[in-house]
Amino acid sequence: MSSSGPRFRFAPSPTGYFHVGGARTALYNWALAKRLGGRFVLRIEDTDEARNRPEWTTGIIDALAWIGISTEDPAFEGPYFQSEYASAHIAAAERLYESGLAYYCDLTSEQIQERAKASGTPGYDGYSRDRGLGPGPGHVLRFRVPSGQTVVNDLVRGTVEFDSAHVEDFVLLRGNGTPMFLLANVVDDMAMQITHVVRAEEHLPNTPKQQMLWEALGADPPVWAHVPVLVNEQRKKLSKRRDKVALEQYRAEGYLADAMVNYLMTLGWAPSGDTEIVPWAQIQEAFRLEDVNHAPAFFDVKKLTAFNGDYIRMMPPEVFVAAASDWIPAEWDRDVFTRVSDLVQTRVATMTEIATMVDFLFTDTVDIDPASWNKTMKASEARAVLSDAAKVYEICQWDTASLKNELEMLGESHGVKLGKAQAPVRVAVTGRSVGPPLFESLEVLGREAVLARMRAALELPDSLAADE
Repeated sequence: MSSSGPRFRFAPSPTGYFHVGGARTALYNWALAKRLGGRFVLRIEDTDEARNRPEWTTGIIDALAWIGISTEDPAFEGPYFQSEYASAHIAAAERLYESGLAYYCDLTSEQIQERAKASGTPGYDGYSRDRGLGPGPGHVLRFRVPSGQTVVNDLVRGTVEFDSAHVEDFVLLRGNGTPMFLLANVVDDMAMQITHVVRAEEHLPNTPKQQMLWEALGADPPVWAHVPVLVNEQRKKLSKRRDKVALEQYRAEGYLADAMVNYLMTLGWAPSGDTEIVPWAQIQEAFRLEDVNHAPAFFDVKKLTAFNGDYIRMMPPEVFVAAASDWIPAEWDRDVFTRVSDLVQTRVATMTEIATMVDFLFTDTVDIDPASWNKTMKASEARAVLSDAAKVYEICQWDTASLKNELEMLGESHGVKLGKAQAPVRVAVTGRSVGPPLFESLEVLGREAVLARMRAALELPDSLAADE
């Protein structure tokens, strides 16, 4: 483990899908490590054996790679696994005990509650501080919290003071001898020479305890920075039980990594200038913890989707076509798709929308939505326009401009504008009332297929095209 340059760490638990809040925290750490020439240390906190799964660890690494935090980058270090350092955690606890900074306690949780109820003061009251107990079955090791104030200097939240009178003597080792998270976290950070701890605001209450441990173990605490929590539209903290928070789900739904990265970085921080759409290189150079707002940040899925649409439209055409290949069926003719790709690229907000927008180009027939058939005019009028359009399209020149002009003139003869005249044609050919530009689509589909679908629509029973 090199101590050269600042060292940032990201320490997730492999107990589920990768949370977007965790991704934002990881990106904050990554941006700083890259800009400052430091290291990004990945530590998997895998001590919860009941909930850990190997596939969750793989998922964390894959999710980080998707948002640009690659194990192959020279700034990346790890992954380390907390479970491998249990002996160091226990050794640190023993040092604290031997130096008188920790003591053993045999009170059960029920006894602690009874004493708290009797005294009217919640929590553990320090009963075993001077009882001189040693290790034994069911004995927990508690840290002897010093009196006074603990001052936490936080780059995001400023100076935060904690009165020790409100911090109980917390447990370092459980009754079975296993270390608690707070101790393991500090010992690992010390061993890995972490200089900056950038994490979610929800961890702030633990910070005075961890700072006490750093000092008790003879080391200077790291630079603290607690970034704002992410909230939903009700301004409630994002919850995996209630909200869509898994990064993997957004990836599966066709969100681009660059768009996700850009959007996450704006949650609590904003780049200078009049646009939030900025490349990673610019974000990395500009990001400062001191500029992070400590107010909760609204994770707005609609805004993320708008970001994603912008990023799709910014893709070079050949890049979009290549990327779209992963989102359309393998049997679709790639040359046909390429011909309409520019019509799609400007209209989709996620990559999953691509296939449903142009699937009519790759089928022999379409199913007509009865609700769309007479959406803009009565069924009898729609049938008349479609019938005449089929006759015109049988003999006209087959290109986008001609197809549009012919239908526009036909519409005038029926007393309707082009917007209405094209509605029955679109429904007959595509099966839907909305989609990519009609006449470009007709040109790509070809005369034979277009006429076949128009004639099939004209043969529909009246029940599907009844007047309102």
